[in-house]
Amino acid sequence: MAREEFDHIVVGGGSSGCVAAARLVADGGHRVLLLEGGHSNRHPLLDMPPGIFKMINGSKFMDYHTTVPQPHLNGRAHDIPQGNVLGGGSSVNAQVYMRGRPSDYNAWDATLRGNNDGADWSWDAVLKHFRGMEDNNRLLNDLHGTGGKMQVSDPGHIDQMSRWFVQAVQGLGEPFNPDFNGPSQRGVGFYQFMNRHGRRSSAAYAFLSLLEGDPRLTVRLQSRAERLIIQKGRAVGVVWRDKSGTQRESFTRGEIIVTSGALITPKLLMLSGLGPADHLRDHGITVAADLPGVGQNLIDHPEVPMIATANGPYGYFKQGVGWRMLMNGLQFKLFGSGRILSAGVEAGAFVNPTDPEAEPTIQAFCVPIVYLDRDTLTLVENTYGLTVTTVVVKPKSRGEVRLRSANPADKPLVSPNLLKHPEDMAAMIAGQRFFIRAFQTEPLAARVKRLAIPDPAKLDDATLTEHCKRFVKTNYHPASTARMGADGDPMAVLDSWMRVRCVEGLRVADMSAVPDINAGNTNAPAMMLGDRCADFIMGRA
Repeated sequence: MAREEFDHIVVGGGSSGCVAAARLVADGGHRVLLLEGGHSNRHPLLDMPPGIFKMINGSKFMDYHTTVPQPHLNGRAHDIPQGNVLGGGSSVNAQVYMRGRPSDYNAWDATLRGNNDGADWSWDAVLKHFRGMEDNNRLLNDLHGTGGKMQVSDPGHIDQMSRWFVQAVQGLGEPFNPDFNGPSQRGVGFYQFMNRHGRRSSAAYAFLSLLEGDPRLTVRLQSRAERLIIQKGRAVGVVWRDKSGTQRESFTRGEIIVTSGALITPKLLMLSGLGPADHLRDHGITVAADLPGVGQNLIDHPEVPMIATANGPYGYFKQGVGWRMLMNGLQFKLFGSGRILSAGVEAGAFVNPTDPEAEPTIQAFCVPIVYLDRDTLTLVENTYGLTVTTVVVKPKSRGEVRLRSANPADKPLVSPNLLKHPEDMAAMIAGQRFFIRAFQTEPLAARVKRLAIPDPAKLDDATLTEHCKRFVKTNYHPASTARMGADGDPMAVLDSWMRVRCVEGLRVADMSAVPDINAGNTNAPAMMLGDRCADFIMGRA
């Protein structure tokens, strides 16, 4: 077989990978191979905003990583679902459009100024990427753009429970915020979403679909990278396995951009001999570069639910089954309106319960259903109700990703250590107490039958700590496992240009790369990273 060679290879067709590949082809004129281990994103349940609720507890479009038992959570292990589909998280998530806040990026920039030729990561530098990708259906100003490829919209349908939640939180003294990506993050309001007219605007649709038929872009699905080929200190190719199980090799005369997500990117680097030397030797892997930071510094947003049952037929209970599903589908088909336009979550809040004027410490999501998973299934009646999850937005807990074995088919060992840092637990407890008050505040209080979890009669620190330990889980935002850092930082895997240290021709451009997690959902930042990496490669920074 003839040697297969491309200008660049992108490993991982998630949010950042789709953007990077599309930019390199469309704007750079390069021949690009995009390797994606998952499936096509073309499926009706993926397209419609609430469809993922049919899949989240089991689907070929999701890959489930079970953590190692967590001693500080009384030995609990929990799942971390990741997209197993072209578009990655943008094809299976709740589509919330959040960037974080300027201080997140200014802090990155301050960290990365320790590089001799550091790239600018300040808010002003990344804002142009966010605005350039955005096609907002309501906002056009210094912070928001129109005409970009990513469709950003107000919710197409808002349930009355979401409105009552927003009013109740205002009753607690929080301001109404019309734009969480605006001048201030604080307050309560309605999120914007990456969809429009009932169709998800994933990275696959927004960026790759425009290049269908372009001979410069080769997309291979169900094609899992097994290791990188490194010759004389340079990454020159990828060993991967196609859907038939055949092992293949592809080469590049340019660069390899790894965008496989914060759990798989460090695994791929380690399988390629890039990582903590002793750990690699333990698995019989030849060390190409001793990079002790690979797989370390895992950060994720921890979330803990509060669930209340309702005293009336409020919310989305049974709206996705039986005759209600048929009626909702008919309304959408005939009039383009109704519940199918909702992503399932519409309202949320950013608050600081202990210092309201300071930057928010807690993000909340309001979901107008009794959301049941394996932890809550036997504890709450499946009926009309409301779930509010509280999320610590700037956690201090750090975990790790390590190899299970040298077999590329084995999932990595993941230990996220959610809520292990005492400040994270204190922030979560404060957030729980704050939003319990929202359930007790009008107009929401008049519609609540009872708060099922946690027990509102037992809100002491010890009881709430145990509640949080029992129910905490991922908010689906793992990050920072191959992070950028200053030149003198021994744990920095990347320099500020997203280049892997000690190896030429190799970059990481997904959420693995960030020095710290942003305050809020991570999908839009992941796309920004892909966009920025493409600029770096094309010399447009």
